[in-house]
Amino acid sequence: MSNWIFLIIGGLFEAAFAFSLERMSATSGKTALLWLASFLISVSISMFMLLKAISGENAIPLGTGYAVWGGIGAVCTVLVGIIFLGESTAFWRIFFLCTLVISIIGLNLVSK
Repeated sequence: MSNWIFLIIGGLFEAAFAFSLERMSATSGKTALLWLASFLISVSISMFMLLKAISGENAIPLGTGYAVWGGIGAVCTVLVGIIFLGESTAFWRIFFLCTLVISIIGLNLVSK
């Protein structure tokens, strides 16, 4: 599996752990514990995928890998907030989200 695929999967799980944190803070009791379990699983998978992407054969450089992983997580977290939590879709928010996506693509293109 390509290291870039590991990185993308890790970024998606980063968004999952951020969403789990938000849901955990908005609930209580057993439901909060289930969101805590979701957080722990998601953060573990996310970090493992980042590790796989930046190590071994065809490793992605650390700086690029971390920036892309964080960027994917940030973009997906914003999209989850918009879709599931009714967060703002103000012009400047979407504009800067697009610049982040362009930056992630640019890092991918210039990395070896």
